[in-house]
Formats: sequence, structure tokens, C-alpha cells
Amino acid sequence: MSFTPRPRQSCKGLYDDITQRASPTIAWNFVAGIRDHCLGLSTFPQRGTERLEVMPGLRIIGYRRTVSIAFALKGEHVLILGIFYGGRNISPEFLEERL
Repeated sequence: MSFTPRPRQSCKGLYDDITQRASPTIAWNFVAGIRDHCLGLSTFPQRGTERLEVMPGLRIIGYRRTVSIAFALKGEHVLILGIFYGGRNISPEFLEERL
């Protein structure tokens, strides 16, 4: 299991945004929940919806109906490509720069 740099930045931005609207505790719990959800993919990596039309090997899984997690399987290894808040469009061009 590994995270590319962009998902880490996305979590930081999400944490900052939630902190401004709610509290640091709520933000931390939400971001930690995303991280734990991602880490759980190493146990059962075939979860999520395959999105072969976007990119070979790409899968998308939701978290609490507000976050989409894009990941790819490289053999038994799970690579987190993106964490998208609020239904952002996940396009091939957007993901290519993350590899």
C-alpha cells in the first residue's frame, strides 16, 4: 500500500477546509477515517468499481458518500492515486499526472 504525493496533499487540504468549517477534531477524525479506509484496501483490494475506460487497473471506492478514492492495483500492491471530495470528475488526464 502506498500513496502518491497528490492524495496526501488532498487530505491536508481537506483537513484545512473542515477545520475552518467545523473543528480540528472533526477534521482529524474525518481524514483519519479516509486513511484507515485506504489502508483497509490491502486486505481486500478488489473492492470498488473498476473504471477501465478511464485508466487500466483503476478502481474507485467511496467513503461516507462525499469522498471518492481512486486507486490502482499493481499485482498485490495497492497504489492510492487520488482522494476527491464532493464528486470531482476523475479523468484520465487528471490521473496520468499522478503516476
